[in-house]
Amino acid sequence: MNPQAKLIFATSLLMGTTITISSNHWILAWTGLEINTLAILPLISKSHHPRAIEAATKYFLVQATASALVLFSSMTNAWHTGQWDITQLTHPTSCLILTSAIAMKLGLAPFHFWFPEVLQGSPLTTGLLLSTAMKFPPITLLYMTSQSLNPTLLTTMAILSTALGGWMGLNQTQTRKILAFSSISHLGWMAIIITYSPKLALLNFYLYTLMTAAAFLTLNSMKVLKLSTLMTSWSKTPTLSAMLLLTLLSLAGLPPLTGFLPKWLIIEELTKQEMAPTATIISLLSLLSLFFYLRLAYCSTITLPPHTTNHMKRWHTNKPVNTSVAVLTTLSIMLLPISPIILTIM
Repeated sequence: MNPQAKLIFATSLLMGTTITISSNHWILAWTGLEINTLAILPLISKSHHPRAIEAATKYFLVQATASALVLFSSMTNAWHTGQWDITQLTHPTSCLILTSAIAMKLGLAPFHFWFPEVLQGSPLTTGLLLSTAMKFPPITLLYMTSQSLNPTLLTTMAILSTALGGWMGLNQTQTRKILAFSSISHLGWMAIIITYSPKLALLNFYLYTLMTAAAFLTLNSMKVLKLSTLMTSWSKTPTLSAMLLLTLLSLAGLPPLTGFLPKWLIIEELTKQEMAPTATIISLLSLLSLFFYLRLAYCSTITLPPHTTNHMKRWHTNKPVNTSVAVLTTLSIMLLPISPIILTIM
């Protein structure tokens, strides 16, 4: 893909996101979502591989359906209340349709089936965009309508997402699919808290973006697409593999790493809302995700390839690590001690 085309698509992505997050009118928000969808499609299908074309088609169909539902819910609300303002979504049916539409756009269970397939068919850099930047506009729509959403529906979806995200990721061998199920699981944590503390959900999203970006860029610089390649990467880039171990444990939410902060705050908030059983269930379900993060971490650092197999030995390289990888990894490991500052900013 030539640089001019890449520039046009990147600018369109930025413009679509900006339009959606800064709009008050439903039609403008919908337009931004559509621009985003159209801009990412060529980036998914640029390799012209049948798997990439299939991923782009699936993504287009799902996003088109979700966008139609967003438009339908806003029109239903306008029909009943005369309001096109995003924050004035008060009609119960519109709220239910919108929740389903946003769940489709994000890949929340039970509308999650498209996400691992699309991510598997995309390059790692496009996968990073799909997991982070493309989820920002729908999350902001949830943020703006959070006071009128149905908490029971969102809690059910959240628990289902955390369960399925952890359970379905257990037997995967492709790193992109594992990160897709990790994303579904993290979205569960955001969905469960959005009606009670929208700012906390946004904080969770920002930290998730930080950690996922670090993981994707590390895997991209190591050229790792499956676990068998990850097992031989230790001899090639030992420092990067060690950093990947810490980033994955941070994604799992283990203290004293950054990923522990949102989980800790969400459990605290749920307990304040007298939802201790829900907090217990979602905490236990996140142990499923912890298992496959530990599996990835084990493959990246502890496993050395057996000497009996006939595989090409990867040579140790002295190529400098990308600055963005270094910065993101540092942030995704070391932000917990400054959590009081983060909370005062919020």
